[in-house]
Amino acid sequence: MFSYRKLKVFILCFLGIIMLGGMGPVHALVHKFEVRRSSHTRLCSTKSMLTVNGQFPGPTIYARRGELVVIDVINRADANISIHWHGVKMPRYPWTDGVTQVTQCPISPGKRFRQRMLLSNEEGTLFWHAHIDWTRATVYGAIIILPPKAHTYPFPKPHAQLPILLGEWWNADVQQVFEKSIAEGVAADFSDAFLMNGQPGDLYPCSKQDTLKLSVEPGKTYLIRMVNAMMNYIMYFKIKDHNVTVVGMDGAYTKPLNTDHIAIAPGQTMDFLLEANQPPSRYYMAGRVWASPYWHTYIPTTGIVEYVGNYTPPSTPVLPSFPGFQGWAESTHFSKRLRSLANDNYPIKLPMNITHNLFFTLTINVGPCFSNSCKNDGRLLASINNISMLYPETQTILEAYYKGIGGVFTPDFPAKPSTIFDFTQGYKPEDEGHTQFGTAVYMLDYNSEVEIVLQGTNFGIGIDHPIHLHGHNFYVIGTGFGNFDPTTDPPRYNLIDPPLMDTVSVPKNGWSTIRFKANNPGVWYMHCHFERHYTWGMKMVFIVKDGEAPNEKMLPPPPDMPRCEAPSQQLLIRHGHGPVPGSNRTGTGGSTVPNTGTGTEPIYHLHGSGLEP
Repeated sequence: MFSYRKLKVFILCFLGIIMLGGMGPVHALVHKFEVRRSSHTRLCSTKSMLTVNGQFPGPTIYARRGELVVIDVINRADANISIHWHGVKMPRYPWTDGVTQVTQCPISPGKRFRQRMLLSNEEGTLFWHAHIDWTRATVYGAIIILPPKAHTYPFPKPHAQLPILLGEWWNADVQQVFEKSIAEGVAADFSDAFLMNGQPGDLYPCSKQDTLKLSVEPGKTYLIRMVNAMMNYIMYFKIKDHNVTVVGMDGAYTKPLNTDHIAIAPGQTMDFLLEANQPPSRYYMAGRVWASPYWHTYIPTTGIVEYVGNYTPPSTPVLPSFPGFQGWAESTHFSKRLRSLANDNYPIKLPMNITHNLFFTLTINVGPCFSNSCKNDGRLLASINNISMLYPETQTILEAYYKGIGGVFTPDFPAKPSTIFDFTQGYKPEDEGHTQFGTAVYMLDYNSEVEIVLQGTNFGIGIDHPIHLHGHNFYVIGTGFGNFDPTTDPPRYNLIDPPLMDTVSVPKNGWSTIRFKANNPGVWYMHCHFERHYTWGMKMVFIVKDGEAPNEKMLPPPPDMPRCEAPSQQLLIRHGHGPVPGSNRTGTGGSTVPNTGTGTEPIYHLHGSGLEP
């Protein structure tokens, strides 16, 4: 029988997709992503691992600003998968944002999901990656968003461009590394190599022949599109004897910044120009971790800038020098130099009438370990405002919100921590950091103007936190060390040309303040992009309500949304069944995690933990 209701839904979906924000019709590009296991050799050994289309890194998506990109994700592997379009705001359409148990159930083996990546004003470099367990270690690739055909770059057109993706390599199976860290309650084993476009470089064994090479002609300029797809490390990148000019960050242009090195955190992307202006030769480009535990030494990943011409190359290029290890100040200093273009062609739209002033503490905590598999008495957790997020088990937050299903989440995520104290001075043991388990969200009315102070804490030894927000960009208006001072720090905010980002690196024992306008209705994730912190629970969810006008409302879901089946390994470790103590349903609520002790209650450990380096 003919269904007018189904026809109406189809028309609304179609119109919503082609008329987002009044953009008018957009061109649809279609890609096929087959997730499958393929064999890859690094460091003299071969292993089978999850990839897209057998490529590592995965394929690069090219599009133009405002286009619609359709990706058919087909799971031909033996594990669940989901794909996130990192930095793409997905206007009014969170359904294919790709976050397991938040916006969708995972795509199970043998199933497929047609994902729509809706571009709006993003322009520059972003990336895509898996968003379940630690699968993004091998499932990731670049997204390059070009200007519309009638437009050009706000800088001289480069001769050529090259994406460079920084990553990590484990000789072991990454899923086994992840599960071992969960079972033992300690940090995951260190990766065996850093990578540049999937290759370690010639300082590692069995790697010289595949070292990344960039061929350049003297006098010409090249656009490097860098992605930090690392799991756990902020990186320095430098080219021997060359300066670069940063022109973009997180899919937005910046004022040109000439520098001899860059600092880039996991989840961040950066566009910079390289001018081939040195005597023809071969020069190392290298990526090195900005901080390393004293008991472990990491070898830099390397590539080679190779000038075209007749010359006698050195037998071995010389490595560039880097700032010292534990370079928190240097990394933060670099980030604070970034500025938006803030001109007539690229104006800023900084929220000035703040309706939500939020203060979020970022903390490493310790919870009990009820299993004899743990190496220590407790397991590390991580939290925002002392809430370590639990995923719902069989229902996504987005579906529950859209359909009005109760008992899946609570709308009471705290606007500030329950206790204010000296967050950053002096050593504080992790076991003094109480946390709660919960699936709490923070509700925002449409067009709310939000300011968040992200405050690092010194539990354990303290560390940076690259915080990523889905569904929105934000302006980074201030960063500093120590405790945020609401009297003396706001007068120093940059309200003129703050950089527009989707991932901010909150400094060790310091703070960053961001602002954004909640003009994208839907369910949007915010989390630390260090995989271990994200795994331990440093994440939360914003829900932006619909506005009044038709183009201010969330679009309906696609017809092929994946169904929730077996709970993901990423959700919890359970020994026994039943509700979390202190809550009224499995996996939600706000139960306080004690600092010590054992018991016979059902065990609800956040996925993963470990000793913070």
